[in-house]
Amino acid sequence: MNQNVGSTDKLVRTALGAVLGTVSLATLVGAVSLPALAAPVLGVASLLMLGTAARGSCLLYSLLGVDTCPASAGGSR
Repeated sequence: MNQNVGSTDKLVRTALGAVLGTVSLATLVGAVSLPALAAPVLGVASLLMLGTAARGSCLLYSLLGVDTCPASAGGSR
């Protein structure tokens, strides 16, 4: 799969993934008062954000035809 996530997008996804992961863990230990279902949902969202940032490729972006990667379409990314 081609890269379709640019550097700013990766930075935002990494930051958001870290925040979601922290809130998920805080919910598990009881430091944040959220419903019990919130912890695994936030954890999965965190893993998705961090995974797409690490890979540089987002399936949803591919399906929608979005590309935030500044490299030219003909070159290697």
